Amino acid sequence: MRNCQMGNKVGKYGGNGVNKLFGGIASFLRRCLFRVLSVGPLPSHLAFIMDGNRRYAKKNNLEEGDGHKAGYLALMSLLHYCYELGIKYVTVYAFSIENFKRQPDEVRSLMDLMLEKIEGLLMEESIVNQYGIRVYFIGNLQLLSEPVRAAAEKVMQVTANNDKAVLLVCVAYTSSDEIVHAVDESCKDKSGKIRLWNSDEAYNSVIEKECKKINGMIVHDVQNLCNDRSDESIVLKASRGCNGVIGGFQTENGVTTYHAHESFESKWDEVLTTKATKAGEFSAVEVEGCENMREEHPAIKLVDVEKHMYMAVAPDPDILIRSSGETRLSNFLLWQTSHCPLYSPAVLWPEIGLWQLVWAILNFQRTHSYLEKKKKQL
Repeated sequence: MRNCQMGNKVGKYGGNGVNKLFGGIASFLRRCLFRVLSVGPLPSHLAFIMDGNRRYAKKNNLEEGDGHKAGYLALMSLLHYCYELGIKYVTVYAFSIENFKRQPDEVRSLMDLMLEKIEGLLMEESIVNQYGIRVYFIGNLQLLSEPVRAAAEKVMQVTANNDKAVLLVCVAYTSSDEIVHAVDESCKDKSGKIRLWNSDEAYNSVIEKECKKINGMIVHDVQNLCNDRSDESIVLKASRGCNGVIGGFQTENGVTTYHAHESFESKWDEVLTTKATKAGEFSAVEVEGCENMREEHPAIKLVDVEKHMYMAVAPDPDILIRSSGETRLSNFLLWQTSHCPLYSPAVLWPEIGLWQLVWAILNFQRTHSYLEKKKKQL
Protein backbone atom coordinates (compact mmCIF):
# COMPACT_ATOMS: atom_id res chain seq x y z
CA MET A 1 0.00 0.00 0.00
CA ARG A 2 2.80 2.42 0.97
CA ASN A 3 4.67 1.66 -2.27
CA CYS A 4 1.50 2.38 -4.20
CA GLN A 5 1.16 5.76 -2.53
CA MET A 6 4.80 6.57 -3.28
CA GLY A 7 4.23 5.58 -6.87
CA ASN A 8 1.29 7.97 -7.12
CA LYS A 9 3.40 10.83 -5.77
CA VAL A 10 6.20 10.12 -8.23
CA GLY A 11 3.66 9.92 -11.03
CA LYS A 12 2.28 13.30 -10.06
CA TYR A 13 5.63 14.99 -10.62
CA GLY A 14 7.06 12.66 -13.23
CA GLY A 15 6.93 12.75 -17.00
CA ASN A 16 4.78 15.61 -18.26
CA GLY A 17 4.46 17.04 -14.77
CA VAL A 18 8.23 17.56 -14.49
CA ASN A 19 8.36 19.03 -17.98
CA LYS A 20 5.62 21.50 -17.12
CA LEU A 21 7.38 22.46 -13.90
CA PHE A 22 10.70 23.15 -15.58
CA GLY A 23 8.93 24.76 -18.52
CA GLY A 24 7.20 27.17 -16.18
CA ILE A 25 10.49 28.03 -14.44
CA ALA A 26 12.22 28.57 -17.79
CA SER A 27 9.39 30.81 -18.97
CA PHE A 28 9.59 32.89 -15.78
CA LEU A 29 13.37 33.31 -16.05
CA ARG A 30 13.06 34.24 -19.72
CA ARG A 31 10.51 36.95 -18.91
CA CYS A 32 12.86 38.31 -16.25
CA LEU A 33 15.71 38.36 -18.77
CA PHE A 34 13.55 40.15 -21.33
CA ARG A 35 12.56 42.71 -18.70
CA VAL A 36 16.25 43.48 -18.16
CA LEU A 37 16.91 43.73 -21.90
CA SER A 38 13.97 46.10 -22.28
CA VAL A 39 15.79 48.70 -20.18
CA GLY A 40 17.96 49.44 -23.22
CA PRO A 41 16.93 50.16 -26.83
CA LEU A 42 15.32 47.20 -28.55
CA PRO A 43 15.38 46.48 -32.28
CA SER A 44 12.05 46.73 -34.06
CA HIS A 45 13.07 44.50 -36.96
CA LEU A 46 15.24 41.37 -36.99
CA ALA A 47 16.24 39.53 -40.16
CA PHE A 48 17.52 35.95 -40.26
CA ILE A 49 19.49 33.99 -42.85
CA MET A 50 18.76 30.40 -41.87
CA ASP A 51 22.03 28.78 -42.84
CA GLY A 52 23.23 25.28 -41.96
CA ASN A 53 20.21 22.97 -42.21
CA ARG A 54 21.91 20.53 -44.57
CA ARG A 55 25.16 20.58 -42.61
CA TYR A 56 23.19 19.90 -39.44
CA ALA A 57 21.59 16.86 -41.06
CA LYS A 58 24.97 15.57 -42.22
CA LYS A 59 26.52 16.23 -38.82
CA ASN A 60 23.79 14.20 -37.07
CA ASN A 61 23.48 11.47 -39.72
CA LEU A 62 20.00 12.62 -40.73
CA GLU A 63 18.36 12.92 -44.11
CA GLU A 64 18.52 16.40 -45.67
CA GLY A 65 14.79 16.88 -45.24
CA ASP A 66 15.10 16.21 -41.53
CA GLY A 67 17.64 19.02 -41.26
CA HIS A 68 15.12 21.50 -42.67
CA LYS A 69 12.42 20.19 -40.34
CA ALA A 70 14.72 20.77 -37.37
CA GLY A 71 15.42 24.24 -38.75
CA TYR A 72 11.69 24.97 -38.82
CA LEU A 73 11.38 24.09 -35.12
CA ALA A 74 14.29 26.42 -34.34
CA LEU A 75 12.52 29.19 -36.28
CA MET A 76 9.31 28.72 -34.30
CA SER A 77 11.24 29.01 -31.01
CA LEU A 78 12.99 32.20 -32.15
CA LEU A 79 9.72 33.73 -33.30
CA HIS A 80 8.22 33.08 -29.86
CA TYR A 81 11.21 34.79 -28.22
CA CYS A 82 11.09 37.77 -30.59
CA TYR A 83 7.39 38.45 -30.16
CA GLU A 84 7.59 37.92 -26.40
CA LEU A 85 10.34 40.51 -26.30
CA GLY A 86 8.21 42.98 -28.25
CA ILE A 87 10.06 42.91 -31.59
CA LYS A 88 7.37 43.69 -34.14
CA TYR A 89 9.02 42.72 -37.43
CA VAL A 90 10.84 39.49 -38.22
CA THR A 91 12.12 38.60 -41.68
CA VAL A 92 13.44 35.16 -42.62
CA TYR A 93 15.28 34.08 -45.77
CA ALA A 94 13.42 30.86 -46.46
CA PHE A 95 14.21 30.12 -50.11
CA SER A 96 16.44 31.92 -52.60
CA ILE A 97 15.87 32.02 -56.35
CA GLU A 98 19.33 30.44 -56.53
CA ASN A 99 18.00 27.43 -54.61
CA PHE A 100 15.97 26.43 -57.65
CA LYS A 101 19.30 25.30 -59.15
CA ARG A 102 19.59 22.50 -56.60
CA GLN A 103 18.73 18.91 -57.42
CA PRO A 104 15.08 18.56 -58.54
CA ASP A 105 14.30 16.04 -55.80
CA GLU A 106 15.60 18.42 -53.12
CA VAL A 107 13.66 21.38 -54.55
CA ARG A 108 10.49 19.30 -54.70
CA SER A 109 11.02 18.14 -51.11
CA LEU A 110 11.52 21.73 -49.94
CA MET A 111 8.38 22.87 -51.77
CA ASP A 112 6.37 20.09 -50.12
CA LEU A 113 7.74 21.03 -46.69
CA MET A 114 7.02 24.70 -47.35
CA LEU A 115 3.45 23.92 -48.37
CA GLU A 116 2.94 21.88 -45.20
CA LYS A 117 4.29 24.62 -42.93
CA ILE A 118 2.44 27.43 -44.72
CA GLU A 119 -0.85 25.59 -44.30
CA GLY A 120 0.05 25.03 -40.64
CA LEU A 121 0.13 28.79 -40.09
CA LEU A 122 -3.65 28.86 -40.50
CA MET A 123 -4.30 26.38 -37.71
CA GLU A 124 -6.04 27.79 -34.65
CA GLU A 125 -3.15 27.03 -32.28
CA SER A 126 -0.46 28.40 -34.63
CA ILE A 127 1.95 31.15 -33.66
CA VAL A 128 0.17 33.47 -36.11
CA ASN A 129 -3.05 33.36 -34.13
CA GLN A 130 -1.27 33.32 -30.77
CA TYR A 131 0.48 36.65 -31.36
CA GLY A 132 -1.81 38.28 -33.95
CA ILE A 133 0.82 38.17 -36.68
CA ARG A 134 0.36 39.51 -40.17
CA VAL A 135 2.27 37.36 -42.67
CA TYR A 136 3.85 38.58 -45.91
CA PHE A 137 5.50 36.32 -48.46
CA ILE A 138 8.20 38.39 -50.12
CA GLY A 139 9.72 37.65 -53.52
CA ASN A 140 8.87 36.62 -57.04
CA LEU A 141 5.97 34.37 -56.07
CA GLN A 142 5.30 33.47 -59.72
CA LEU A 143 8.32 31.16 -59.54
CA LEU A 144 6.67 29.01 -56.86
CA SER A 145 4.61 25.94 -57.64
CA GLU A 146 0.89 26.63 -57.94
CA PRO A 147 -0.10 24.93 -54.63
CA VAL A 148 2.58 26.78 -52.65
CA ARG A 149 1.72 30.13 -54.24
CA ALA A 150 -1.99 29.63 -53.59
CA ALA A 151 -1.34 28.69 -49.96
CA ALA A 152 0.92 31.73 -49.47
CA GLU A 153 -1.69 34.08 -50.95
CA LYS A 154 -4.36 32.57 -48.71
CA VAL A 155 -2.26 33.11 -45.57
CA MET A 156 -1.60 36.74 -46.55
CA GLN A 157 -5.30 37.30 -47.13
CA VAL A 158 -6.43 35.65 -43.89
CA THR A 159 -3.87 37.53 -41.75
CA ALA A 160 -4.31 40.91 -43.47
CA ASN A 161 -6.15 42.41 -40.49
CA ASN A 162 -3.62 41.31 -37.86
CA ASP A 163 -1.58 44.24 -36.57
CA LYS A 164 0.27 43.18 -33.42
CA ALA A 165 3.32 41.75 -35.19
CA VAL A 166 4.61 41.06 -38.70
CA LEU A 167 6.38 38.04 -40.19
CA LEU A 168 8.02 38.45 -43.61
CA VAL A 169 8.99 35.21 -45.33
CA CYS A 170 11.34 35.69 -48.28
CA VAL A 171 10.69 32.92 -50.80
CA ALA A 172 11.83 32.84 -54.42
CA TYR A 173 13.79 35.95 -53.43
CA THR A 174 17.09 37.61 -54.20
CA SER A 175 17.93 41.23 -53.60
CA SER A 176 19.01 41.77 -57.20
CA ASP A 177 15.62 40.51 -58.40
CA GLU A 178 13.91 42.84 -55.93
CA ILE A 179 15.87 45.86 -57.20
CA VAL A 180 15.17 45.03 -60.86
CA HIS A 181 11.48 44.62 -60.01
CA ALA A 182 11.40 47.99 -58.21
CA VAL A 183 13.09 49.83 -61.09
CA ASP A 184 10.77 48.18 -63.62
CA GLU A 185 7.68 49.20 -61.62
CA SER A 186 9.06 52.73 -61.21
CA CYS A 187 9.46 53.00 -64.98
CA LYS A 188 5.86 51.90 -65.48
CA ASP A 189 4.69 54.55 -63.01
CA LYS A 190 6.74 57.19 -64.76
CA SER A 191 5.84 56.03 -68.24
CA GLY A 192 3.95 59.25 -68.95
CA LYS A 193 6.98 61.41 -68.33
CA ILE A 194 9.30 59.02 -70.12
CA ARG A 195 7.02 59.00 -73.19
CA LEU A 196 7.09 62.76 -73.07
CA TRP A 197 10.83 62.67 -73.61
CA ASN A 198 10.35 60.58 -76.73
CA SER A 199 7.28 62.30 -78.15
CA ASP A 200 7.32 64.65 -81.13
CA GLU A 201 4.44 66.50 -79.50
CA ALA A 202 6.61 67.36 -76.52
CA TYR A 203 8.26 70.08 -78.55
CA ASN A 204 5.25 71.61 -80.27
CA SER A 205 5.45 74.62 -77.94
CA VAL A 206 7.73 76.02 -75.24
CA ILE A 207 7.16 78.77 -72.65
CA GLU A 208 9.10 81.92 -73.39
CA LYS A 209 9.96 82.25 -69.70
CA GLU A 210 12.25 79.25 -70.03
CA CYS A 211 14.67 81.53 -71.82
CA LYS A 212 16.54 83.48 -69.13
CA LYS A 213 18.83 86.40 -69.89
CA ILE A 214 22.23 86.16 -68.18
CA ASN A 215 24.75 88.87 -69.04
CA GLY A 216 23.26 89.37 -72.43
CA MET A 217 22.83 85.62 -72.99
CA ILE A 218 19.50 83.90 -73.61
CA VAL A 219 19.73 80.62 -71.67
CA HIS A 220 17.28 77.97 -72.77
CA ASP A 221 16.32 75.64 -69.90
CA VAL A 222 16.23 72.46 -71.95
CA GLN A 223 15.04 70.28 -69.06
CA ASN A 224 11.94 72.40 -68.57
CA LEU A 225 11.39 72.58 -72.33
CA CYS A 226 10.78 68.86 -72.20
CA ASN A 227 8.41 69.16 -69.24
CA ASP A 228 6.36 72.24 -70.18
CA ARG A 229 4.00 72.29 -73.13
CA SER A 230 2.24 75.66 -72.90
CA ASP A 231 1.49 77.66 -76.06
CA GLU A 232 3.89 80.59 -76.29
CA SER A 233 5.91 82.37 -78.94
CA ILE A 234 9.06 80.21 -78.95
CA VAL A 235 8.49 77.03 -80.94
CA LEU A 236 10.85 74.06 -80.92
CA LYS A 237 10.62 71.89 -84.01
CA ALA A 238 12.16 68.52 -83.22
CA SER A 239 12.79 66.02 -85.96
CA ARG A 240 12.93 63.19 -83.41
CA GLY A 241 11.03 64.53 -80.40
CA CYS A 242 13.01 64.59 -77.19
CA ASN A 243 15.77 62.59 -78.83
CA GLY A 244 17.01 65.77 -80.49
CA VAL A 245 19.44 68.51 -79.54
CA ILE A 246 19.63 72.04 -80.86
CA GLY A 247 21.00 72.03 -84.36
CA GLY A 248 20.50 75.67 -85.30
CA PHE A 249 18.12 78.63 -85.37
CA GLN A 250 15.92 80.11 -88.07
CA THR A 251 13.52 83.03 -88.14
CA GLU A 252 10.23 82.60 -89.91
CA ASN A 253 7.56 85.28 -89.86
CA GLY A 254 9.16 86.90 -86.84
CA VAL A 255 9.16 83.64 -84.81
CA THR A 256 12.45 82.08 -83.79
CA THR A 257 12.55 78.31 -84.15
CA TYR A 258 15.16 75.70 -83.54
CA HIS A 259 15.69 72.44 -85.33
CA ALA A 260 16.79 69.30 -83.51
CA HIS A 261 19.00 66.74 -85.16
CA GLU A 262 21.06 64.79 -82.68
CA SER A 263 20.40 62.80 -79.55
CA PHE A 264 20.10 64.43 -76.16
CA GLU A 265 21.47 61.20 -74.78
CA SER A 266 24.74 61.51 -76.68
CA LYS A 267 25.07 65.31 -76.63
CA TRP A 268 23.65 66.37 -73.28
CA ASP A 269 26.93 67.88 -72.10
CA GLU A 270 26.85 70.10 -75.18
CA VAL A 271 23.52 71.77 -74.33
CA LEU A 272 23.83 75.20 -75.91
CA THR A 273 22.60 78.68 -75.22
CA THR A 274 22.23 81.49 -77.69
CA LYS A 275 23.68 84.97 -77.66
CA ALA A 276 21.63 87.65 -79.34
CA THR A 277 23.52 90.27 -81.34
CA LYS A 278 22.24 93.65 -82.35
CA ALA A 279 21.64 92.32 -85.83
CA GLY A 280 19.27 89.73 -84.40
CA GLU A 281 21.63 86.87 -85.17
CA PHE A 282 22.22 84.03 -82.74
CA SER A 283 25.49 82.32 -81.93
CA ALA A 284 25.85 79.14 -79.88
CA VAL A 285 27.89 79.19 -76.67
CA GLU A 286 28.17 76.85 -73.71
CA VAL A 287 26.92 77.88 -70.29
CA GLU A 288 28.56 76.45 -67.16
CA GLY A 289 26.24 74.11 -65.27
CA CYS A 290 24.05 73.15 -68.21
CA GLU A 291 25.55 69.67 -68.24
CA ASN A 292 24.01 69.09 -64.80
CA MET A 293 20.44 69.92 -65.80
CA ARG A 294 19.49 66.36 -66.41
CA GLU A 295 20.98 65.07 -63.18
CA GLU A 296 19.12 67.69 -61.11
CA HIS A 297 15.72 66.53 -62.38
CA PRO A 298 15.84 62.74 -62.90
CA ALA A 299 12.73 61.06 -64.20
CA ILE A 300 13.04 58.30 -61.57
CA LYS A 301 14.06 59.22 -58.04
CA LEU A 302 15.21 57.20 -55.06
CA VAL A 303 11.81 57.40 -53.39
CA ASP A 304 10.18 55.97 -56.52
CA VAL A 305 12.39 52.89 -56.41
CA GLU A 306 12.07 52.36 -52.66
CA LYS A 307 8.28 52.40 -52.65
CA HIS A 308 8.25 49.53 -55.17
CA MET A 309 10.61 47.29 -53.20
CA TYR A 310 9.10 44.00 -52.02
CA MET A 311 10.28 44.98 -48.52
CA ALA A 312 8.56 48.38 -48.59
CA VAL A 313 5.95 46.97 -46.19
CA ALA A 314 8.46 47.04 -43.30
CA PRO A 315 11.21 49.33 -41.98
CA ASP A 316 14.84 48.40 -42.67
CA PRO A 317 16.22 45.67 -40.37
CA ASP A 318 18.04 46.69 -37.19
CA ILE A 319 20.01 43.44 -36.96
CA LEU A 320 20.82 40.78 -39.54
CA ILE A 321 21.63 37.38 -38.03
CA ARG A 322 23.21 34.62 -40.12
CA SER A 323 23.88 31.30 -38.48
CA SER A 324 26.82 28.89 -39.05
CA GLY A 325 29.47 31.61 -38.77
CA GLU A 326 29.11 32.78 -42.37
CA THR A 327 29.41 36.53 -43.01
CA ARG A 328 28.13 36.57 -46.60
CA LEU A 329 24.81 38.30 -47.31
CA SER A 330 24.05 35.87 -50.15
CA ASN A 331 22.00 38.40 -52.13
CA PHE A 332 19.66 39.06 -49.19
CA LEU A 333 18.32 42.55 -48.37
CA LEU A 334 21.34 44.28 -49.95
CA TRP A 335 19.36 47.51 -50.36
CA GLN A 336 17.97 47.53 -46.81
CA THR A 337 21.05 46.59 -44.74
CA SER A 338 23.51 49.38 -45.52
CA HIS A 339 23.49 50.48 -41.85
CA CYS A 340 22.53 47.18 -40.26
CA PRO A 341 24.99 45.24 -38.05
CA LEU A 342 25.61 41.61 -39.00
CA TYR A 343 25.81 38.99 -36.26
CA SER A 344 27.17 35.56 -37.23
CA PRO A 345 27.01 32.96 -34.44
CA ALA A 346 28.97 29.77 -35.15
CA VAL A 347 26.02 27.46 -34.48
CA LEU A 348 24.14 25.88 -37.35
CA TRP A 349 20.58 27.11 -37.83
CA PRO A 350 18.78 24.19 -36.11
CA GLU A 351 21.07 24.75 -33.11
CA ILE A 352 20.33 28.46 -32.73
CA GLY A 353 18.44 29.49 -29.61
CA LEU A 354 17.73 32.06 -26.94
CA TRP A 355 21.32 32.89 -26.04
CA GLN A 356 22.32 33.75 -29.61
CA LEU A 357 19.31 36.08 -29.79
CA VAL A 358 20.18 37.74 -26.45
CA TRP A 359 23.79 38.23 -27.49
CA ALA A 360 22.75 39.82 -30.80
CA ILE A 361 20.50 42.28 -28.96
CA LEU A 362 23.23 43.15 -26.44
CA ASN A 363 25.62 43.91 -29.32
CA PHE A 364 22.91 46.05 -30.92
CA GLN A 365 22.44 48.02 -27.70
CA ARG A 366 26.19 48.53 -27.37
CA THR A 367 26.50 50.11 -30.84
CA HIS A 368 23.04 51.69 -31.05
CA SER A 369 24.04 55.31 -30.36
CA TYR A 370 26.91 55.14 -32.87
CA LEU A 371 24.67 53.73 -35.61
CA GLU A 372 22.00 56.35 -34.95
CA LYS A 373 24.58 59.13 -35.32
CA LYS A 374 25.72 57.65 -38.62
CA LYS A 375 22.15 57.56 -39.93
CA LYS A 376 21.58 61.21 -39.00
CA GLN A 377 24.70 62.23 -40.93
CA LEU A 378 23.22 60.97 -44.19
